[in-house]
Amino acid sequence: MREQRYTEEEWRAKLTRQHDLELPELRALNRLYEGAPDMAYLHPELLAEIGDQLQQVVINWPRLVADSIEERLDVEGFRRPDTDEADEELWRIWQANGMDEQSQMAHVDLLVMKRSYLIVGTGEDESTPLVTAESPLQAHADFDPATRKVRAGIKRWNDTDPLTGAIRDQCASLYVPGATVYYEVTGAGTWREVGRDDHGVEAPLMVVLPNRGRLLMPGGVSELADVIPIAHAANKIATDMMVSAEYHAIPRRVAFGFDEKDFVGPDGKPVSKWSRIAGRIWATARRRGGEDGADVIQFPEAQLANFHTTIELLARLTSALSALPPNYLGLAADDAASADAIRSREARLVKRCERKQRPLSGGYERMSQLVMRIRDGSWDPALQQLETLWRDPSTPTVAQTADAVVKKVQAGIIPVEQAREDLGYTAGQRARMRLMDDGALDRLLRDQAAGYGPKELPGPVEEIDLVEV
Repeated sequence: MREQRYTEEEWRAKLTRQHDLELPELRALNRLYEGAPDMAYLHPELLAEIGDQLQQVVINWPRLVADSIEERLDVEGFRRPDTDEADEELWRIWQANGMDEQSQMAHVDLLVMKRSYLIVGTGEDESTPLVTAESPLQAHADFDPATRKVRAGIKRWNDTDPLTGAIRDQCASLYVPGATVYYEVTGAGTWREVGRDDHGVEAPLMVVLPNRGRLLMPGGVSELADVIPIAHAANKIATDMMVSAEYHAIPRRVAFGFDEKDFVGPDGKPVSKWSRIAGRIWATARRRGGEDGADVIQFPEAQLANFHTTIELLARLTSALSALPPNYLGLAADDAASADAIRSREARLVKRCERKQRPLSGGYERMSQLVMRIRDGSWDPALQQLETLWRDPSTPTVAQTADAVVKKVQAGIIPVEQAREDLGYTAGQRARMRLMDDGALDRLLRDQAAGYGPKELPGPVEEIDLVEV
């Protein structure tokens, strides 16, 4: 099948159109994570009566789901196939670009908005190519339907005035094989090329980090997709509970034989309905049980337990769908908080995190290949088997982990270097430990060698007469 090719202008128009179609959904997902859903549950007449005395209640379970997974995704280095140690050069470039911090933000965005992006470029220092993590609100990529690889990508952003916030310039970067092209929007509303980097790399300098990608959806899906309807329901129930707390948790009263004009404030003006509902002190000249039939009775207040039960049920559904332990959602677990119980509760969450590490590793390894291609001018075949090192997503106690690792070392199953990696030490910490080990060995060898050489006697040596026997 012959590959369909587009010009740079056609790619820019195609990618812009695709991105514009997806932006409303991405923005809605981002608002959910930020705790600002586009929902209004209260009746307009009720809002007009209550005013600012009651706000919509938002139980932000979407943020809890995303953050609970992101907290367990930490990159600790890269390892080539021909060595047991982390690659120091790739880790230097990673840290020089601040990817320790950027990778965490990229993980949050991909969990919430389906995917995030990595963009590689030529930096000011030729030995350190530039790497940045990008939000799907600004970046978009097109996948080859045959290979599912990125064919082209675009990033769009606005240059705003720091004082007024007004948009000064609309900018874009187009990433196609062989070049990165930079654009700006002119006063007439058309795109104008303002620069380009003909780097000659045979692939676009953009990498996609998808969340739960599928064969026909390589761009991934949001981790919040399953819990969004439940979160909406929880917000609805919580808001209704607050409304009921104002109307029913306060004892309700019924007044017989009164008119609206009988309820007045100290200034002689009629009080509002809400003032009467809220239970302020009433005063009237009418006599209870008199000829006018005036009387006031009070109903018992509501306990609101039905709302508590419903929210707890929704929390259990969220726990089941998101693999979060019940205690994450404030639910009391039935078992004791022992080490085995903790591991049992977190088993699905840990497995889900491990499943996410593999596709994310592919994206970071592709980033490393592009970085070294830019730096060296040629592809390194060894990087095809590059391994991304992750921190253990489980939460065993330090004593348990150390005990298991020590037993493996003593049995000869793993070397000391692997034991240090299993204990969670970073590549830099392990390198310092190796230097400490080398220094300790040198001191030990010097001490042992000193025991076999000539030694000085503690006092003066006296002459000894040799007697022939």
